[in-house]
This record gives sequence, C-alpha cells and structure tokens, in this order.
Amino acid sequence: MIRPVARKDMPQILELLRWMDEDPSRRVLAPEARQEEVLSWEILGMSGDGDTAWVLDGGDKVQGYLALHPLDDEMALEGPLLLKPDDGLLKAAIAEAKRRGCRTLLAFPDEANKPLRAMLEAAGFAPQHTTYFYSIGPTNLSYPPPKGVKIVLAEPVNPEHYREVYRKCEDGWSQRLGWEDDELEAYFADPDVSLFMAYEGDKPVGIVELEMDEDEAEIAYIGTIPEARGKGIGRAMLGLAASEAFKHGAKLLRVRAHDHEKAAQELYRSLGFTLEEVVVTYALDLE
Repeated sequence: MIRPVARKDMPQILELLRWMDEDPSRRVLAPEARQEEVLSWEILGMSGDGDTAWVLDGGDKVQGYLALHPLDDEMALEGPLLLKPDDGLLKAAIAEAKRRGCRTLLAFPDEANKPLRAMLEAAGFAPQHTTYFYSIGPTNLSYPPPKGVKIVLAEPVNPEHYREVYRKCEDGWSQRLGWEDDELEAYFADPDVSLFMAYEGDKPVGIVELEMDEDEAEIAYIGTIPEARGKGIGRAMLGLAASEAFKHGAKLLRVRAHDHEKAAQELYRSLGFTLEEVVVTYALDLE
C-alpha cells in the first residue's frame, strides 16, 4: 500500500537509509539526515500542496520511500528507495508531478543502481549525463595564475560580471542566470559562501564558488570561459578555493565533474582526489 509519510515511519525510513548507505548498487538521491528527529524535520517539514512524500507500506515494514521536490519548472525525485523492485511509488510520483503541471521530472540514481535505472527507463526516463564526485583532505593545492591574470575574492559580487562568465562557460546547469541582482548579492553575502573571480586584465574570465558546511567544503561551481581555457586559470582558482576551505577548518573538500569534462576529471585524479560517487541524471518529459 502506498500512503503519505507519517511521523511513525521515521525509524523504518532510517533503516532504509542505512541499508542504502551500505552498497552503491542501492543508492539514489535521498534524505541526508541519519538521526530520527532531524530526519522527521527534513521530510515532514517539506512544504507544498498535497502529498510530497510517500512510503510503500508492506504491513509490518516500510518497503520503500519517495518524495517530490520543486525545482523551478521541474521537479526532482528523492528516491525511490526500495527494498525490492516495485514501480508503485514511481507511478504515484509521476501522476502527482503531472497534476502540478510539472514540465520535467528528474531522478538521480547511483550509476551502480542498475535495478532502479532499469525501472526509470521502463517508465520513460532518459539518461541526461553522469556526474563524478571527488573529495580530498587538507592538501596544498596552490597554483600560480598565468601572467596577466588575477583572482580576487568577490566582495561584494558584481552581478554583471558573474552572469557574463556564467553564461559563457556553462552549458547545462543554468539556474543562476534567472536570479535577480539582490538574490545573487544575498547568496554570496552568506559567510559560508565564497566567490572568487578571475580577471585577465579587466575582463572576467572565470569563477569558482565555495560553500562551507561545518568541517566540510564543496566547490559548488568552477568554470573558465572557452577562450581562456588551457592556460591554468581553472587550476589556479581550484587551488585558491582549496586554500580558503582548509584555512577555515575544512577536513574534506568535495568537487564534481560531468562526463564530458574529461580534463577536469583528469586534473582531480592527478591532484590526489578520491572518486566518492557516480550519479546518473535521468529526466522524464511530462509535456
């Protein structure tokens, strides 16, 4: 039976999550919390009209979990996380996404999660790209920028320069282009977020965004405009962001690269980053 998530389900959803953590072949985008009270807030605190999270109830045990999250004019699946193959939760999510007028439904299984990937493809989802997640502990990654290039901490952010670089170097994830000036300024004013911009003379040619979360840090985005690539600018920006992260106490720095970013993947491997996770992005067109 498929039903909305209830507070009483939290212990069994936690069991599901811990079971998922044990093996990449079970992994999918799922709640981050691994404590009952925090998990309850993370799931039941989600807003939106109608149901946003469901479980597959096997009578004496929760067999699966799935939630829907709005993402601009798209929606993203959290799960489905299943003890055994069952497409009931997925069908319910697709129906709800259509009811809400969603244009595209996204899913994010681990590359090794073949049963779920097969279920998604049978439902009409198509793979879009693969993302590789790497990490490294405190390491000196400093690298000098090429002659004529300076890299500065953008305080405050220059929205015009930011959009100029982002528009030229981004070929997929372009959410930030829709942000107003005040939204960009507020985001980068957060003390846990740092933005570095590279300039060749007066021309902005690269950006790197760093996000801190307690003792971990993540490079949320790094990019160099096409005509400035191959000069070591990206390598220098990475080194500066890493220095900033480790200076502020990060014990782990995470980065990511899509499947077409071969040079970035090779760079991370050569610098000693460890491959942590490989995620395939799937999309279902609902129009």
